[in-house]
Amino acid sequence: MTTTPTKSRKAFDLLITAFKGGDLDFTQGSIRKAVILLAIPMMLEMAMESVFALVDLYFVGHLHNSSHAIQTVGLTESVLTIIYSLAVGMSMAATAVVARRIGEKNPEAASRAGLQAISVAVLFNLVLSAAGIIYAREILLLMGASQETADHGTTFIKIMMGSSIIIVLLFLINGIFRGAGNAAIAMKSLVIANGANIILCPILINGLGPIPAFGLTGAAIATTIGRSAGVTYQMVQLLNGKNIVKARLEYFKLQWEQVKALLKIATPAIFQFIIASCSWIFLAQLVATTGGDYGSAGYQTALRLMMFFMLPAWGMSNAAATLVGQNLGAKELQRAEDSVLKVAKYNIIYMAIVTAITFIGADWLVSFFTNDPKTQEVAITALHILATGYILYGIGMVLVSTFNGAGDTWTPTIVNFFGFWLFQIPLAYVLAKHFNMGPKGVFMAIPIAETGIALAGYILFKRGGWKKIKI
Repeated sequence: MTTTPTKSRKAFDLLITAFKGGDLDFTQGSIRKAVILLAIPMMLEMAMESVFALVDLYFVGHLHNSSHAIQTVGLTESVLTIIYSLAVGMSMAATAVVARRIGEKNPEAASRAGLQAISVAVLFNLVLSAAGIIYAREILLLMGASQETADHGTTFIKIMMGSSIIIVLLFLINGIFRGAGNAAIAMKSLVIANGANIILCPILINGLGPIPAFGLTGAAIATTIGRSAGVTYQMVQLLNGKNIVKARLEYFKLQWEQVKALLKIATPAIFQFIIASCSWIFLAQLVATTGGDYGSAGYQTALRLMMFFMLPAWGMSNAAATLVGQNLGAKELQRAEDSVLKVAKYNIIYMAIVTAITFIGADWLVSFFTNDPKTQEVAITALHILATGYILYGIGMVLVSTFNGAGDTWTPTIVNFFGFWLFQIPLAYVLAKHFNMGPKGVFMAIPIAETGIALAGYILFKRGGWKKIKI
């Protein structure tokens, strides 16, 4: 009779440890426990990231001319994926190097690598932000937006592009803490950022008392303030000296050997995500040109909902990157492989549940974010088609995180190049244009291509080349 309470107490203690965080050693002990301690805060972190887009989508979806507002938010997010590529690419390098150094029991080298990554990312982002501000309207028109949508959305995209350094820092610093094994800090930074955004979004969009209604622009202001709050929390954690990764002024000064080591990993990682991002941008533009404003708005609504469910899976996949990096650093090769298989198992279970929820509740989910019946129709069709590949998406994400966590960023980059540019884009174009399927053809190309990418990733994972990478 005492067994159940004991197990319950252990489960509760494990959950508390996952939320509390701390400097934990993942190179020994139970792999299941290690996955849970990392996956819970990482999944919540990514869930919080997805909430940003959904909060904005919900409130702008109820504005007058909501189809223009939804399209602007969606197209801007598509453009921002280039910024995300820089942020995620650098964070992958930081996670890989920091995790490897932690596994080698060298926290000072881990701290130096993490802060060097911050310095490099900030310098690169300044150029992209300036270009985004100067050419904001042109970017929306290039993406397939109508003149009216561009008129409505220029200020929105200027604010989002101008503040993109905040996005980069949020991703990158979280990657540093994840590599160190303290995923709870990354989670808490997103909770803070989202809390501020949820409070400010309705106030700045619709106005309250003496605060004027900024409409669509208010969503950009709220998101920027929210993300800034999260970055402030991150910097406090870096500077307070209480965590295994510590910030010192001299660590920010660029050291060429360290920069080269980071860029060797980050460059293909950045291209890896740019390849994927450009494919998504092309698909968004193809939907906009074949489906018009309603087709584009429906597709963007479906993508936001899909990412709401996918980002937690990505978060769980990030556990594989940390476990692989730390265990390779500790020369525990078999433990690294076993950790990947355990993460993949949990991700398959999660994505199977998400698939069922999507097919059962697509109508309700879409209606919650837009009142327009034409937009709803497109979004529901898109969700049903996209959901057919969810389980394989989950497997693919774990495999990508495995390669990246090992510092083998070239393998998923090459797979993405063939899978997205040489297969997904041509397939989407042929289905949409040649077979006159319009947006539906684009939707079908996505799960087909992702299935091929997942299969290729699994074959390369079993070959084991990722275990031999030196960083």
